[in-house]
Amino acid sequence: MSDGTSLINFGDLTKPATVLIEKIADATGVLYEPQRIRKRAKAEAEADLIKAETQIEITALQRRALKRFVQEEGKKQENMEDITEGTIPLLNENSSPENIEDDWIANFFDKCRIVSDKEMQTLWSKVLAGEANNPNSFSKRTVNFLASLDKSDAELFTSLCGFALFWENLIPMVYDVENSIYNNTGINFSSLSHLETIGLIKFSELGYLQKGEFKLCIIGYYGEPLLIKFEKEQTNSLEIGRVLLTQTGEQLAKICNSKPVDGFVDYVVEKWVKEQSLKVWSPYPRVDNQTTRQNAP
Repeated sequence: MSDGTSLINFGDLTKPATVLIEKIADATGVLYEPQRIRKRAKAEAEADLIKAETQIEITALQRRALKRFVQEEGKKQENMEDITEGTIPLLNENSSPENIEDDWIANFFDKCRIVSDKEMQTLWSKVLAGEANNPNSFSKRTVNFLASLDKSDAELFTSLCGFALFWENLIPMVYDVENSIYNNTGINFSSLSHLETIGLIKFSELGYLQKGEFKLCIIGYYGEPLLIKFEKEQTNSLEIGRVLLTQTGEQLAKICNSKPVDGFVDYVVEKWVKEQSLKVWSPYPRVDNQTTRQNAP
């Protein structure tokens, strides 16, 4: 915060927000003070340092170390408060932060306190809100992974999720890693190999199949349902591309703020129709890139 003042008016907080803040205080031992003025807190800490200097003889090296400690701890506190403030607007009315495990919260703030980039703080806020809204949505492993995630890798993963369709789970449907529709957003063989190396996806040269006893299925893409009709009455399969999300990838995909890619639906539908002989339609009229897909018959 630029002026060092908390923007939260604790008198206006909802019950879930109040419970979350109390939960944080209980788990971490850090009190999130109403209308806290960080500049004043820093000044008080520096005053304590001066007082200590009058009571004991310390070297110049020790003095610099103490000042650095005060500054670092103040910044960590500011990061924790910024992430908490970003969480509060994301809590829903039925949020149950009281059910979050204390160990989970302690681990969360131990990892997030060094994060000062605003975009990355937004991800941390979404994780905390997601766990409060639906406990056990994010594992400790995912929290620990997020702590090691570079901003550039987060941006690359977000780009990949722009190609994800929902069929029971989110599936990034990457068919041809040399196609421009993927390459234009930075998705290629090299970037996918990297995302696999760091543990967000599984990347197969041969590709994956989704098999099941279905004749019709509905696959969603950012709110647009696509109905697929298979030829056989049962035991059908759909080629779903060369990428699957790991458990960590699935959890982070929910909060990465990806956006739909222009023309991707038409690209996927064309592959399904021409290469897999499927019948595909949208139950609603849609106009996209001057292409109209009619209602289901």
